Amino acid sequence: MPLAAATALLPLLPLLSGAGTAAAAATGPEPAETVSATPVADVAHHGYVTLTDAGRLEVTVESRSHGPASLADATLKLSFSTPLARSQALPGTCVRSSDRVVLCSTGALRVGGTVRRTALDLRTSGTPDEVTVKVATHWNGGAHDRDPRNNLHEILAPATGDAYAF
Repeated sequence: MPLAAATALLPLLPLLSGAGTAAAAATGPEPAETVSATPVADVAHHGYVTLTDAGRLEVTVESRSHGPASLADATLKLSFSTPLARSQALPGTCVRSSDRVVLCSTGALRVGGTVRRTALDLRTSGTPDEVTVKVATHWNGGAHDRDPRNNLHEILAPATGDAYAF
C-alpha cells in the first residue's frame, strides 16, 4: 500500500481495530477523579483557491496548531463541487477519497512552529464557470479542538484565474 494511502487511513484505525467506544464500554466508565488525557489543539487552515477558465484548479492550504498541544499529524479534507479529472498526480501526502474529495496528511503541527503547506495543482473533469471548495480537518490527531470554526472553510472560486483567500 502506498505511503499516502496508508497515511490517509490513519484516522480510521481506531474504528477498524475495534478500539474506541467498544473498548471503552468493555472496561466500564472512568472513575470520577480520573482526568482525561485527551490533548487540546486548535488546528487552523488558511490559504487560497484559484480556478482558470481551462479547468485548472490550484489549492494551497497552510495548516498550523495554535495549541496548547502540538500534533504528530492531522488529515486535511478538500471537497470539490465538481468532479476532478481522473488521471492526475497528487502530492505524496495526498490520496483521492472519491472523484470530488482529496485527503492529505499535514505532517507534524508544532505549537509556535512553522506552518505546514499543502499545494495541489489539479484539473477538473470539465471547464466549470466556478467551483466551491470545502476545506476541513478530517482527523486532528485525536486532539480536542475548542475552536473548529477556523478549520472549516467554504470558498467559491469563479473561473477568473484570481486567487480567492480563506
